[in-house]
Amino acid sequence: MTVLSPEQHGAKAHSDGGWDSNEPGYVPVQTRDARFTSFEHDDFPEVKGIENDWKLTPVKRVLQLIDGALDGSPYAFVVNEAAGASVDWIDRTDARIAAAGTPEDRASANAWSSFEKALAITLTSEEHVDVILSRSTLGTAPRAAHTVVTARAHSNSTVILRSSGDAQLAENVEIIVEDGAALTIISVQEWSDGSHQLASHFARVGRDARLRHIVVTLGGSVVRLNPSVHLSGDGADGELFGLYFADAGQHFEQRVYLHHQAENTKGRVNYKGALQGLGAHTVWVGDVLIGPKASGTDSYEQNRNLVLSEGTRADSIPNLEIETGDILGAGHASATGRFDDEQLFYLQARGISEAEARRLVVIGFLSEIVQKVGNPELEAHLHSAIEAELSASSTQGGAA
Repeated sequence: MTVLSPEQHGAKAHSDGGWDSNEPGYVPVQTRDARFTSFEHDDFPEVKGIENDWKLTPVKRVLQLIDGALDGSPYAFVVNEAAGASVDWIDRTDARIAAAGTPEDRASANAWSSFEKALAITLTSEEHVDVILSRSTLGTAPRAAHTVVTARAHSNSTVILRSSGDAQLAENVEIIVEDGAALTIISVQEWSDGSHQLASHFARVGRDARLRHIVVTLGGSVVRLNPSVHLSGDGADGELFGLYFADAGQHFEQRVYLHHQAENTKGRVNYKGALQGLGAHTVWVGDVLIGPKASGTDSYEQNRNLVLSEGTRADSIPNLEIETGDILGAGHASATGRFDDEQLFYLQARGISEAEARRLVVIGFLSEIVQKVGNPELEAHLHSAIEAELSASSTQGGAA
């Protein structure tokens, strides 16, 4: 007979991973929602780059955003006028702050501790409206930002957050989708080559509400954007899409968390990326947790990466946890590969040059995500941006 020592259940702390720890009573976190959270930066251990959540990130390049002083003052932005939508700066004491989530890492907590006012986007129209907010003058000084997007009950809207220019930015975005509301939120990152961004998005989706969350990353030196979506109301629907195109030396990272908390929820996660150039690195980690009360869940996640040249690296890690047996279905998939030779042969056999055939394959591969945007002007812009990425590759002779 095996006798269990009582120390096994007297753990002082939890950590994701760490199965080889020699600390007495150490119990690693085994469920995604059990991770440590805090609003305080110093409550998190120092980031050394060997932790499970940071080991794939070039920590030295973003250490200032993790531990340094950040300017949290309001910044300049441009936004269109839309009926049933308001955009205002609010104080830290506003009740909307901290309604969607709590930081899970040191960088997110640093941003949370540093912002002075939050940018609140509130949506009330039951007729569909588009809100397009752009920022391009954040500058090269390290700064913090906080945004709160609230879709009131039964509202119907799309929010497009477009970022460009120089930035050294740590930020948090909170998203509340109230009962019966439908919200599409699109975050587009087209930063300059020397920019760095560490962002966490927290979302809560109410009863019979729908959230479509789309991340597009095409520019920046290091961009790490982690969406965390909780389907907390019965019948909630969450669609999480992503598109990224990494060039030489760029690091684009997404750690996606979809938590089915309530009954009869539906979730779809689909991220696609392309890589070209020496040192291009992408990271996608997909965590789906189906909780013990989430009966009737229908969930699926996948990630696909297309490698266009030598010297690139794509890390893709799907995870699925199920805590109830009463579900409609759940699954996950991941794949990374080069061009499909049969596709290229088919196109070339019809008189299309190899370069043009490669371009068509890449455009077709990424168009599935672009088409989810639903805004014709932005879709056209994204197609043009992808074409520009491919043209740069052809000029530099970087295609595989």
